[in-house]
Amino acid sequence: MLDQPSALIDIRGVCRSFPKGSGEQLLVLEKVDLTIRSGEIVGLLGRSGSGKSTLLRIIAGLVTPSSGSATCRGETIVGPPNGVAMVFQSFALFPWLTVLQNVELGLEALGVESAERRKRALVAIDLIGLDGFESAFPKELSGGMRQRVGFARALVVHPDLLLMDEPFSALDVLTAETLRTDLIDLWIEGRLPIESVLMVTHNIEEAVLMCDRVLVFSSNPGRVATEIKVELPHPRNRLDTYFRQLVDNIYARMTQRAEPRAPTIEGIPGTGIGMTLHHVSSNVLSGLIETLAAPPYRGHADLPVLASQLQFEADEILHLGESLQLLRFAQLSEGDLMLTEAGTRFAHLETDARKKLFAEHLITYVPVMGLIRRVLDERPSHTAPAARFRNELEDYMSEDYADETLKTVVSWGRYAELFAYDEQSEMFSLENP
Repeated sequence: MLDQPSALIDIRGVCRSFPKGSGEQLLVLEKVDLTIRSGEIVGLLGRSGSGKSTLLRIIAGLVTPSSGSATCRGETIVGPPNGVAMVFQSFALFPWLTVLQNVELGLEALGVESAERRKRALVAIDLIGLDGFESAFPKELSGGMRQRVGFARALVVHPDLLLMDEPFSALDVLTAETLRTDLIDLWIEGRLPIESVLMVTHNIEEAVLMCDRVLVFSSNPGRVATEIKVELPHPRNRLDTYFRQLVDNIYARMTQRAEPRAPTIEGIPGTGIGMTLHHVSSNVLSGLIETLAAPPYRGHADLPVLASQLQFEADEILHLGESLQLLRFAQLSEGDLMLTEAGTRFAHLETDARKKLFAEHLITYVPVMGLIRRVLDERPSHTAPAARFRNELEDYMSEDYADETLKTVVSWGRYAELFAYDEQSEMFSLENP
């Protein structure tokens, strides 16, 4: 039996917490294990906020674990380890430097002599498909070309491990697909000067298209929920039956209900005050209900098919589906989205009747909404500052998630005409107390 190659990266029992506004700690990663070996592309797949990027930054030496161990070739990671390079989502180029100068930066930091820097940078630029643009400045390049510069800058140092943090998410669909295909072709041909790749993504098809192994993360806190091996030869065909089965399987795993961790209220399971509400428009929710109720779905849709038709990323369609599930207008199960009786009724109501039904479901199934309405009803002034509710939310979540939850509450509450909200004074009030 052949020995497995030694581990490039070994993560054992890693936890990471960050301070919340209340002074308590928010657990972002919990007991994460991960091993990366030579010759593989590994994907970290999960929802926004599941801790994937935090784990990537721990491996890059930019963040330290709160507990557990993180090693690179057997050495504890303290600061950026040798042999690891990173490609960011936002290109991160210096606008006053040319393409060649941006690519040379990493070599300059390593103390490589000028002539050798230029030689290696030109090779990397040519490899990544930017030959002829060496003297161009970032502002003269398209988004896809700027990201190619980011790849060339990472590859020019010949890293053992290339880290990619959602490197295609800021690009349009066609540009992203072209760049993915080019990189996979270079990987198959053995032309990339790297041993392994670890990429963060929330795009399920992207993970199945590129990776040998996919680690699916659960959220709040982030953990490795499951590992899926993609035993398909490159180049991969999205229409291949096994490819579609893998995509469906991952959707199903990502829609499995986790055990509630936040306190519950009024007996509603898993939907206590501490549950994060992702900001999705009530108009988009209404449109999705109408789409589900109409042919060809007639109340029951396969999420990958629905996402493809509506041109939603997996993250977006899952947020929408979970919002409808929270409101009891639909149910998520094993990668399918099915309208409930209330959702079907909503689809066929007029505007005023829809708002009334939406309001009833908000009060019944969204505890923070019920809390705000009770406070407004009970106060003689029928007003309350947003800070009063934001502070309570921050007992359970980060400041950013508290802000997003409150933004969602305001949007949904206005649509349902449950209360008014003044942006300048940040005050909730009853319009007709």
